[in-house]
Amino acid sequence: MKLLVLSNGHGEDIIAIRIIERLQQDISELELAALPIVGQGYAYKKLNIPLAGRVQQMPSGGFIYMGGKPLLQDLRGGLLKLSIEQLKLVRQWGKSGGAILAVGDIVPLLFAWLSKANYAFVGTAKSEYYLRNETHWLPQTSWIERKIGSVYLPWERWLMSRSRCQGVFPRDSLTTEILQQWSIPAYDLGNPMMDGITTKSESRASGQLNVLLLPGSRMPEAIRNWQKILVAVWSVIKMFSQEELTFSTAIAPALDLKPFIIHAVTQGWRVGASYPQIVTLSQNNRTLVLTQERNQHFFKQTDIAIAMAGTATEQFVGLGKPAVIFPGEGPQFTYAFAEAQSRLLGCSIVMVPSPDRVGGAIADIINDEQLLKQIAINGKRRMGETGAAARIATCLGKTLLSTENYSQF
Repeated sequence: MKLLVLSNGHGEDIIAIRIIERLQQDISELELAALPIVGQGYAYKKLNIPLAGRVQQMPSGGFIYMGGKPLLQDLRGGLLKLSIEQLKLVRQWGKSGGAILAVGDIVPLLFAWLSKANYAFVGTAKSEYYLRNETHWLPQTSWIERKIGSVYLPWERWLMSRSRCQGVFPRDSLTTEILQQWSIPAYDLGNPMMDGITTKSESRASGQLNVLLLPGSRMPEAIRNWQKILVAVWSVIKMFSQEELTFSTAIAPALDLKPFIIHAVTQGWRVGASYPQIVTLSQNNRTLVLTQERNQHFFKQTDIAIAMAGTATEQFVGLGKPAVIFPGEGPQFTYAFAEAQSRLLGCSIVMVPSPDRVGGAIADIINDEQLLKQIAINGKRRMGETGAAARIATCLGKTLLSTENYSQF
């Protein structure tokens, strides 16, 4: 059996790998290859999963959907040539009798359909929560969006409803329910994003506040976000001057820690203990930890997040915890992205206009017991329980990779 995995982003690569690892356990004779449409595919290389073709990091970091300058930069950087090469490879894979698993948005889904092979789709980018909750449309939802009836556009639903599409795995129960109205083979099996993340959370200790800082994973945006987050940290320090404060920072492994340390030092933090991938800074009774490992540990022990990230913010909220966000300069974490994230994650997200307002927002949240209870329920409902990758892998073994489907090639 042959399976080509298409994904278009670092977060999508990670989700794909979680499913792949379970598939390898379940199907020993599976021949696997991956084609990251965006980025270098570091996550695949780390696990020695072969890449099916050439990969290239584009200037926009994968945000060509924004159009304008990012799209123009990518076109100049060779996007069109790379896309043609990747499409040819996908078509060849289909002719050879392989199946395709697309992870991400319409781009890998479209490539999967163009392959003329059987395929399945893990939809990570869209959720009905962008437009509605369990009972009604959101006020921001336009009449056109309501007329369309789903966050997935008609042409996306068409691709998911083809006979060669053996399964669609939306990110939440509400989205699954809506897609099933169009005879799409949608399965409500959870969100692999939470695999290995969902753990029993620790309650906040009196007189202590542990804050998670999430600046994002793409440079140079991450360092610009970090500078704004440091301003937000000062607003927290002013608001909680009598509390013992610990700020834990999750830095993506691919990034260099040095620029983050330098900017913190310029803000008055003093470097203390330093280990590989972990640096501790201090200021009076406050601690600032920068790390490129043990992220799940910090997710568990922190009480609230100051976030300018995508996937990491969603994972933290999935633990039933709140996050405060504010817009940056982009290309990812713009006002539009932050506003959309607040719709996606509901009451678990509090959006403020600027970093100097974060301290007040955190005070309001942690002093509202009723809101904290709602956040605990909301996060787990919107992000799901752990174990989704195993459930999806089992379903793929019975559908996309079953002997009956495979024998038709």
